[in-house]
Amino acid sequence: MLFGVDHAATDRAALVKGKRVALLTNDAAVTAAFPQPCVASRVALAGAGARLVRLFSPEHGLGAAAADGRKVGDQVDPLTGAPVVSLYGSGVAPRPEHLADIDLVVCDLQDVGVRFYTYAWTMTHVIDACAAASVPVVVLDRPNPLGGDLAAAEGPILDETISESLVGRHSVPVRHSLTLGELARLWVRERCASARLSVVTMSGWRRRLHWPQLGLPFVPASPAMPAYDTAVVYPGACFLEGTNLSEGRGTSFPFRVAGAPWLDAVQTAGRLNAAALPGFRARPVEYQPTASKFADQSCRGVMLHVTDPVRFRPVAAGLHLICALRAVHPEQFAWGPYPRADDPRSGSHFDRLVGSKSVRRSIQDDPAAATAQVGRWTEAPGWASRVAPVLLYPR
Repeated sequence: MLFGVDHAATDRAALVKGKRVALLTNDAAVTAAFPQPCVASRVALAGAGARLVRLFSPEHGLGAAAADGRKVGDQVDPLTGAPVVSLYGSGVAPRPEHLADIDLVVCDLQDVGVRFYTYAWTMTHVIDACAAASVPVVVLDRPNPLGGDLAAAEGPILDETISESLVGRHSVPVRHSLTLGELARLWVRERCASARLSVVTMSGWRRRLHWPQLGLPFVPASPAMPAYDTAVVYPGACFLEGTNLSEGRGTSFPFRVAGAPWLDAVQTAGRLNAAALPGFRARPVEYQPTASKFADQSCRGVMLHVTDPVRFRPVAAGLHLICALRAVHPEQFAWGPYPRADDPRSGSHFDRLVGSKSVRRSIQDDPAAATAQVGRWTEAPGWASRVAPVLLYPR
């Protein structure tokens, strides 16, 4: 198993050797094997002869450690000494002066296969800026931790009238089953045809593979994405951000719980389990977050357990969870804002996450009836045929 960066540092080193490079990356981007596992991508590329003029960092910063939605400033990289321009600070795209003295922009980020994870959209802003400046872009590809089975993709497909943001700039389903390189190819094909894009593909990856089958360490992609167990529930559990429920930030199991001091955990877990969702069980728990919603308060909640990741459909589970919470607690449950540096208002954060204006209204009006609509909402009609021209890996 070799990532794009492993090839860029060895047999494809001519792509970067001697070039003045700007690199979009963070500490979660590491090698699979060369020169050793878990070497920072930027160190491997510098060792292959790339002249790192500057780095660009996405949300969470170069260290992948800044809190969700928090503005990140520029810095100097302690590993390479290169200046770091934050693309989650005063702007989300490189300025012309950031591209004027370079030959090539390289993107190497570990995505998690979910539309509202912001790294992919930062990449598209970089592609757009490079197209305007006639600078070529190379994406070093990495595995989708949730696999690439297009039959497992889950909608809704983003309704772009909701507004463009870093949780979605393009009509993509919530769980898209693409790699970052494939998403880049889709963006260029459908939105930025003037871009000069190439993708350094992986070797040894197949679409059926989830992260545990790779036999490689899972490097935390962001502060609340510490493990594969988190990534596999995240496509649906993240909907909690748009509510007044705790999503487990401030605990050792973010996105694996939903809770509040007032929650009837037994009844909520019972409703979820009665839905008989494949590969999934819920159980009542108590926990106390140290940060974020209900910090230092005792919460009753449900913990989400995935028993079969291949059969599990996280978006469907997340929508069933929201319906159950609304049904069990019609008075206490509420939709909430989620201010972010890229969207300080974010008054309709749930709508942006789910990608539809109608889902929230349906759940609000009649959660029992809305439960019956989950199967329709999570369809992704035409997605597999639409992305077929940009796919890079076999089943």
